Amino acid sequence: MFSSSVQPSLVSLFSSTGSDPLGLLKTHTDSTLPSDSVICLLNDTTSQPVPPPPQNLITATGLEDDTAPSPNYTLDQTVLHLQSPTLRTTYIRCPPAAPAAPGKAGSRAHLGLKHAWMHLQVRSMGREWAFEVGVVDRSGREGAVRCSTFQKQPKLKLQNLPLLLLPLSFPPSSSRPLTLWSTNSLNLPSLLPHFSSGALARADEDDEEPSAFSPTSHHNGGRTQVPSGTLSHVSYVKVYATCRLRRIWFSEGGPQQRLPWEFQLYAADDA
Repeated sequence: MFSSSVQPSLVSLFSSTGSDPLGLLKTHTDSTLPSDSVICLLNDTTSQPVPPPPQNLITATGLEDDTAPSPNYTLDQTVLHLQSPTLRTTYIRCPPAAPAAPGKAGSRAHLGLKHAWMHLQVRSMGREWAFEVGVVDRSGREGAVRCSTFQKQPKLKLQNLPLLLLPLSFPPSSSRPLTLWSTNSLNLPSLLPHFSSGALARADEDDEEPSAFSPTSHHNGGRTQVPSGTLSHVSYVKVYATCRLRRIWFSEGGPQQRLPWEFQLYAADDA
């Protein structure tokens, strides 16, 4: 998708306030949950406009402490709202076409971004949430990293597409954060060595606890080729329900890199 393009040090993949926010993304909702599986653009403070029936918006739960001061928890900006009781069936994905299964014909389109860092500006809705990023090494070996709020410890699934599972958490309400929004950053090259971790693979074999994604996880029954060495590029990005999303971008400089003014988060006015 971008592999043949000149790539600046910072690339914005998704912005909820852009002229065509979903232009590069595939959106997928659960047809069996017409009321509860929702992806829509709305104002973070007012939750307007509401999606058409039968879709029903949820509200954030268990996040505000009534005894704490009342900070500006929300943004006075348009954001992307994703919700569903089933995470794996409600998501956005870039590039839109899914990679072909091994041995089968189909699209092998990759995102092709070569930056070391991935960032997401996201709001907690007090429910489970996850996101994935596909990584490819210089030898063409592929893997995926999934960060999720329900993951308790790092694990490695040696399946057709090796999957590194990492815990993800938001600041607790007891810490009295100034906002429900946070920026999650991943240093992608630093994650490749973990695909070769025997300890993480054994941790998955010892785990019998089901997760929100367990129905789709299968071991390939043979020796798995895992990514290692040097990162070549990112193959895809996938963000699941339930959350609100402001921006996804890639950079070379990490969290300390100076960002353009439009990357800032603007709170609602108290007046």
